[in-house]
Amino acid sequence: MANAIFSNLPTTIFEEMSGLARALGAVNLGQGFPDDPGPEAVRAKAAEAVLDGYNQYPPMAGLPELRQAVAGHYARSQGLDLDWASEVTVTSGATEALAASFLALIEPGDEVVVFQPFYDAYLPLIRRAGGVPKLVRLEPPHWRFTRPMLEAAFGPRTRLVVLNNPINPTGVVLPDEDLALLAEFCVAHDAFAVCDEVWEQVVFGEARHRPLIAYPGMRERTVKIGSAGKMFGLTGWKVGFLCAAPALTHSLARAHQFLTFTTPPNLQSAVAWGLDSAADWFRDMPRGLERSRDRLAGGLAREGFAVLPSQGTYFLSIDLPASGVSEGDRDFCLRAVKEAGVAAIPVSAFYEADPVATIVRLCFSKGDATLDEGVARLARARDLSLRATRAIAPA
Repeated sequence: MANAIFSNLPTTIFEEMSGLARALGAVNLGQGFPDDPGPEAVRAKAAEAVLDGYNQYPPMAGLPELRQAVAGHYARSQGLDLDWASEVTVTSGATEALAASFLALIEPGDEVVVFQPFYDAYLPLIRRAGGVPKLVRLEPPHWRFTRPMLEAAFGPRTRLVVLNNPINPTGVVLPDEDLALLAEFCVAHDAFAVCDEVWEQVVFGEARHRPLIAYPGMRERTVKIGSAGKMFGLTGWKVGFLCAAPALTHSLARAHQFLTFTTPPNLQSAVAWGLDSAADWFRDMPRGLERSRDRLAGGLAREGFAVLPSQGTYFLSIDLPASGVSEGDRDFCLRAVKEAGVAAIPVSAFYEADPVATIVRLCFSKGDATLDEGVARLARARDLSLRATRAIAPA
């Protein structure tokens, strides 16, 4: 008999909306992948490694050259002192890194603090590992957590907390005071932190990403997860990183070896080269995405949409009630894709309980023509929504 934890799960909202977009020929501002093919030099290194390099099983923990490059990159970009040999493990994407973390660290009955809205893989994986999620509900427009919220979530059975920063879908880069507060609670409750930091390079303006592992008391209790797919805009490559103190890494690697065991060596080799040699990409990529963010935000504002701030990631959000739309986010998104030909994601899909159902997430890592057409179609979707609301309003 199929296990109910997975067999009863619905199709993800990303697959549902992208499927509708493909079937209907809609502009896809839903699923988070860029139109840009990624840095050509990094892709060329991957092709070269397939033709001329090693194509058998690489070491379970990852190619030494990539583990060294990860440690070097985080030393330069975030001031971290990681020992590549004992504190870095390569995984087949960040989702596998999450699975390895949960399987390694959670014992049945352990409580796991999770912030809503969240990446949809968190709860099924936590429950599969035997964990009991304790949800903290974040709200627009600031999406911040407070001391009373953490006091309500942390308790004597708290084993770990899952933190996504920068936050998808909200586009928030957490400030120092929030991170320091969370570190305080982790230390006080002797809890681990699994930090999903895949958007760490995609940060705009004056915002700065700060890793939780660097805060007092967190070095020995934090798992830092990164993603080459997000760093280089190569989401299909599925190359992730687990960074943690040696004792944690030992447990994480034991779980990883029974999941995917390893990751294609040509992709590892290319990512290693990119981390060491693509400083211009890390400088220019966020600027290009920031311009795309501003183009989409400006177009939406001209059409009368209320746009929430985005400090990072590929995403920005619109506030439906403030934009004159009374439909819930899911109903509006279904109308938009089916009647106006544009796919978006309802933020309520990122909640399990008491969802915020008034916010729609849009992906701006697209070409200018796609963004402009998306704005025009979203404006049409709003007009259709307003007409439908007026039609059913009581006389």
